[in-house]
This record gives sequence, C-alpha cells and structure tokens, in this order.
Amino acid sequence: MSDTPDFFALPAFKPAEALVQLKRQLRDLRLTERGDRYELAGLAVAELAATDTTLEARLVRRPARTPEWTTHRLASSADVRRFVDHVKSQLARWRDDE
Repeated sequence: MSDTPDFFALPAFKPAEALVQLKRQLRDLRLTERGDRYELAGLAVAELAATDTTLEARLVRRPARTPEWTTHRLASSADVRRFVDHVKSQLARWRDDE
C-alpha cells in the first residue's frame, strides 16, 4: 500500500508563483507598488520578499512615516490567503479611521 501515490496530497508550495499572485492581489486592493513595497497614500504599508521555500511579508501596524512592522512567514497557499484577508481587514480599519 505504501507504493500507491497520495492523491489527496496538496501541491508543493511555489514561493515565486505565490509572490506573483500576491502582488496582483495587493494591487487589486488599490495599493501602489514600488518594487517590493506597497504604499497607501504615499506611506509604506507592506513589503514582500521570496526565499527558496517561503514568502516573507511585512505589514505595518499603522501607516506612518516611521512604521512599526510585523513579519509574516507564508509557507503555504493557505497562509497567503490568510495574509490577504488580514491586509483587507487592516485597510478597512485604516480607511474608517481617516
């Protein structure tokens, strides 16, 4: 039985492909892309970097000239979806505060 393939195994996480999709999703949220940094009204709110096995994403606690960053390690597609949902909720909160 151990020779049979596992048909229910998740596909391997490909950080380079996930980075392209994540960049597209952040642009769809109306963030301005400047290299690997994303801005809202001229203030940095997110930074992305890919390693061999994961994505490193940094998100600000609150948009500011000298922001405090929180780092997120994205090692699966589910982590990427969770991060995008988190960015959406933060953006909604920041826009409500304005």
